[in-house]
Amino acid sequence: MTAMREYIEKANVLIEAVPYIQDFRGSVVVVKVGGSVMESPENLRRLLSDIAFMRTVGIKVVLVHGGGKAISRAMEREGIPPNFVQGLRVTDERTVEVVEQVIKHEVNANILRQLNEQFHVLARPLHGDWVLTVRKVTGQDPETGAPLDWGYVGEPVAVNTEAVAQMTDAGVIPVVTPLGVGEEDGKLYNVNADVAAVALAKAMRVRKLVFISDVPGLLRDVDDPGSLISTLRLGNVRKLKEEGVIRGGMLPKVDSCVEAIQAGVQRVHLIDGRMPHSLLLEIFTKQGVGTEIKNDEQ
Repeated sequence: MTAMREYIEKANVLIEAVPYIQDFRGSVVVVKVGGSVMESPENLRRLLSDIAFMRTVGIKVVLVHGGGKAISRAMEREGIPPNFVQGLRVTDERTVEVVEQVIKHEVNANILRQLNEQFHVLARPLHGDWVLTVRKVTGQDPETGAPLDWGYVGEPVAVNTEAVAQMTDAGVIPVVTPLGVGEEDGKLYNVNADVAAVALAKAMRVRKLVFISDVPGLLRDVDDPGSLISTLRLGNVRKLKEEGVIRGGMLPKVDSCVEAIQAGVQRVHLIDGRMPHSLLLEIFTKQGVGTEIKNDEQ
């Protein structure tokens, strides 16, 4: 009887997902994965199984990935010391060569191999320098006013959405690397993966943008996982910043989410990739498991 109850529960889960599957079929969802999720083979495998399921039920998934830790290891092997300024990796000519090698031929290739061979869905590389035109990131030291130079680090100014749409319309999962080509010099640039995902989502005005990392979502108390804010409306963002709830590394993340929604993305989700099948639970259940950010009217 215990086994039968388990089978019935599984069937009930599938039945609960049906209206969501019907609603999202044909919609575009951009999923960005990074952090320690990329470092755990098991967490990455479970995430890719969720993405394969979504593609199988008719959702057009665009996967954007980072690769910071893999790049850092490769740079260490090459004897290149890491250099970060205000959280961004300084990328000189030698470093950008390492970034390209690792991100395209190691990280991207591993994801493609699993999706195609293990989960039997059609996935292909869509390198960022094929679709993202960027301008060089510059800045000033907040204390001295001195100019800051990160080298070949760019921010998107144009997106070739046609290339993405052609792949998703053909049933292919584009697996996008966070790279771009300079608008002025035509050279390869490193792009923050969150920024690349937001640029794609904005340009395509997608149904959902999902950030998968190693945090449960937005917490009122970072030391209390039970303080998860399951729904965040844009009108409450300023108040939460003033209260110090949105702070530190979550500040640029939430600002990117707000920017995406204001540009026409319907929903943005922050979820924990360490939780088994968190992507499916967030998309296909009423309660969800992370933080959903949306307009005040929704």
